[in-house]
Amino acid sequence: MQTNIMICGVGGQGIVLTSKLIAATAVANDVPVMSAETIGMAQKGGSVFSFLRLGEGIESPMFPEGSADILIAFEPAEAVRMFPYLKKGGVVIVNTHAVMPVTASLGGSDYNGAEMLGYLERNAEKVVTVDGDKAIADLGSPKVLNMVMLGAAMRSGILPFTPDEIEETMKATVKPQFVEMNSKALRYAG
Repeated sequence: MQTNIMICGVGGQGIVLTSKLIAATAVANDVPVMSAETIGMAQKGGSVFSFLRLGEGIESPMFPEGSADILIAFEPAEAVRMFPYLKKGGVVIVNTHAVMPVTASLGGSDYNGAEMLGYLERNAEKVVTVDGDKAIADLGSPKVLNMVMLGAAMRSGILPFTPDEIEETMKATVKPQFVEMNSKALRYAG
């Protein structure tokens, strides 16, 4: 069985690290995996997204629109941008905190993400919202959002790994002083 995962957000949110952690966990558990990231203007809050494919018979890291089993979105507008990749019946995990694009802030636009969240609720069969602001406040660090999002995605049942398996990979990937904080964030359920 194959699992197609789309992870998206803006630069600085930890999308690439999350993708690499899932891929490394797959390798450690003998699950075939391929991934590809697109990093736009990441340092300037630009769009970042990652394709991940798990399972037998994968020939390419990318997959066509309408075939993602899960869309893990760290930002509502990016969720809508990548929504065409979600298959019918797929799951959207989305952070409710909107990040205003640089172009919108320069133009004086007002963007809070509510419209995007509404679009997702109307068009996806299953949407799980994550209050990223609350999680960051509860956990005491903005750097754990990616693990909070990964934990929410794991609870969806679509990812074939346990929190313990992710934590084992995390110990080999993340600096030792951040492992405990990230483990707590992975298990955070708000």
